[in-house]
Amino acid sequence: MSNLTFLIQQMMMFMIPLLVVALAAMYSERSGVVNIAMEGIMIVGAFTGTLFINQMQASETLSGYPLLFAALLVAAVSGLIFSAFHAYASINMSADQTISGTALNLFAPAFAIFVARSVIGIQQVQFFNEFRISKVPILGDIPIIGPFFFQQTYFTTFLGILILIISQIVIYRTRFGLRLRSVGEYPQATDAAGVSVKKMRYAGVLISGILAGMGGLIYILPISTNFNADVAGYGFLAIAVLIFGQWKPIYIFLGSAFFALMKTISAAYSGIPFLAGLGLPPVIYQILPYVATLVVLVLTSKKSAAPAALGEPFDKGKR
Repeated sequence: MSNLTFLIQQMMMFMIPLLVVALAAMYSERSGVVNIAMEGIMIVGAFTGTLFINQMQASETLSGYPLLFAALLVAAVSGLIFSAFHAYASINMSADQTISGTALNLFAPAFAIFVARSVIGIQQVQFFNEFRISKVPILGDIPIIGPFFFQQTYFTTFLGILILIISQIVIYRTRFGLRLRSVGEYPQATDAAGVSVKKMRYAGVLISGILAGMGGLIYILPISTNFNADVAGYGFLAIAVLIFGQWKPIYIFLGSAFFALMKTISAAYSGIPFLAGLGLPPVIYQILPYVATLVVLVLTSKKSAAPAALGEPFDKGKR
């Protein structure tokens, strides 16, 4: 049981940021804007969030959960601002959306390193992790479920599940969600119905920036006490989860769980007696998540249900 508890707790650490960032990409792509800048937005969000924590802890201005909530807000706002560049290039300038996203991915780590060295003298932003929850009162005492999900956990875990529930409701149960899906599928018809395609696409991209920025900080907090301008390709892995999940929140959740399991095996195989006893070279476990990503994408690409107008600039005069 202890091994199973360890495995599930590790899975949750990897699954939640994947889930949040894949949902972030979903909002943008549901509106018809390809957003491969998830990696860059995560880096910016993680950087600004950890730098904020670093400065607040150094000055002893904030601590505990007020500090965590403030850092998440900083990461979200940073992601929103950063994604606005992609929105402007893609929507206003009708630029190639893949190139725009790639530019942001290239800019983000350089920006983080430059600012970190300018502010604190080194590129590694260090912070003290004071956010782990040893046990959630009452819920942590529930047999089996308690140790799995409510012990040695983080507030961000529950935040990720909440974002999933809200996303499911927003996409399929609200007028905003209907319009967002409509501009990604039939932008000309949506425009003819009096809905601003431009505004809806801006909303989709900016929401994706908010969630991806938060996702960067959510990724860093459980696994490290410093940030070095890198999120280990999680932004790209989240896009794979999005495709695997067919741009639908529930399927994205299942995809996140699968890839998180692969990532857990890769990172923690030495702590799992069965896997450690196989005697396989460490590199086998290290490449497992990425091999699994390629295999899954090959198997699911033919059944891809991407929005019909994904990646196509909107021309108001075209019918």
